[in-house]
Amino acid sequence: MPRISAATIGEHRAQTRDRILQAFSRLSRVHGIDAISLTDVAGEAGITRTVLYNYFPDKAALLLAFTERVTQYFIDSYERDLPEGASPADRLRAFVRLQLAGLLAHPHPGAADLSAALGPDAYQQLAEHVAPMQRVLVEILDSGVESGDFRVLDLAATARMILAVIGAERVPLISGDVTVERAAELVSEFVLRALTTESAA
Repeated sequence: MPRISAATIGEHRAQTRDRILQAFSRLSRVHGIDAISLTDVAGEAGITRTVLYNYFPDKAALLLAFTERVTQYFIDSYERDLPEGASPADRLRAFVRLQLAGLLAHPHPGAADLSAALGPDAYQQLAEHVAPMQRVLVEILDSGVESGDFRVLDLAATARMILAVIGAERVPLISGDVTVERAAELVSEFVLRALTTESAA
């Protein structure tokens, strides 16, 4: 176990937890979720498996904590980088780009893989962790409807569809087949066309 270098036990625990999540992030970039064990994570983090269990009793707990970190990373980035007075379309473009950048910076399994790995109860907890991202997207869509820029029949359903389109670029991004900039351009163009196309008479 690494020696305590922090000023307090609380700081040491926070540092150790951070090291575990960083180790999981590195491993998830290279291996599929099913191939990663808690022993692998402990070894990558430079701690014993017993120490890791003190922070995360199982893989589900670790995945949930990692997802929560990714969500907070996105929320912080969005609030920091969004231009003042941005239009709904510009806010949507910023949302899409930051989501894609987050997928690349913090690779994580897709929804189907997570559902299979976590089981229904833990997956429901996961959905609660990512809910803030969907709320941000719903707010963007709602502002576009109010301004007359967007046509949306169901805000929540449309937000889920947009997140699914963004998620479709996860594998190409991580494999290097597409850049964040190109993926953001393609996804934003596709989504904005869908939101602004007049329905047939």
